[in-house]
Amino acid sequence: MARKPPPSPKPDRPSGRPAGARPALRKGAKPPAKGSRTPRPAPAEGTSPDGDRIAKVLARAGVASRRDAEKMIAEGRVKVNGKQLASPALNVTTSDRIEVDGKPVAAAEPPRLWLYHKPAGLVTTTRDEQGRKTIFDALPEDLPRVMTVGRLDLNSEGLLLLTNDGGIKRQLELPSTGWLRKYRVRLKGAPKDEDFAALREGITLDGETFQPMQVTLDRQQGANAWATVGLREGRNREIRRAMEAIGLAVNRLIRVSYGPFQLGQLKAGAVEEVRPRVMRDQLGLEPDKPTPAKPTRRVRKPRNP
Repeated sequence: MARKPPPSPKPDRPSGRPAGARPALRKGAKPPAKGSRTPRPAPAEGTSPDGDRIAKVLARAGVASRRDAEKMIAEGRVKVNGKQLASPALNVTTSDRIEVDGKPVAAAEPPRLWLYHKPAGLVTTTRDEQGRKTIFDALPEDLPRVMTVGRLDLNSEGLLLLTNDGGIKRQLELPSTGWLRKYRVRLKGAPKDEDFAALREGITLDGETFQPMQVTLDRQQGANAWATVGLREGRNREIRRAMEAIGLAVNRLIRVSYGPFQLGQLKAGAVEEVRPRVMRDQLGLEPDKPTPAKPTRRVRKPRNP
């Protein structure tokens, strides 16, 4: 009995369009123009994908800290390319023109850091509502525009760091930095070492918790005693308030160090710049990249005929 031949394979169905061809259009739709692409969504008005945030740029230029720069923007004091900003959500580049209070903002200079021996009797602020003299009234005239890293109150003295860079200011003020700040404190009376036990454990005053302090009783001098206090926070009048809580009055307070930076023999009112290499090493900053030299174009001399 003869076998039936196997059924012939069915031909493949046509795909409906050649390879690479555009899909069919819906009925009534207009074909796209030749060479056109699907447009990407436009960025929000006033934003740029390149550059840095405006508050960061202002801080880098030494105008103010990032937080203060955002306040200045909210107050309508900042313009970019002639347009007043209403929000800090804007990236700017070196090609943008930035103005604060109608004055152009210069390009950021390399970051710098200074040690300043603040005398007692000066306010650590740019302006004082009570008309008291500020540290900026006493700083040398040849010093560029600077900001203070933290503060020292009116009657406190000693080391105060100054910088022209808002990013460095923010870095040094953050509690996460955890740098130890040491103070020489003169106390009225004759305290004993055990009197400071509560401060070493950490206390809470008016609902505000102070972290444990390092307290060393150094010596008795007449009616006063000298102690060295170390802390890693910078709360308002922290040492004075803590000492009052244990029944001691502070009649002199001198900051002698801020992390690795020391007051040393710096005289009251004097300013000393930290060497750039030391600053970069201590703060973990990248070294400044040298400006690349422009390539020179070689001009061929014509051959002698």
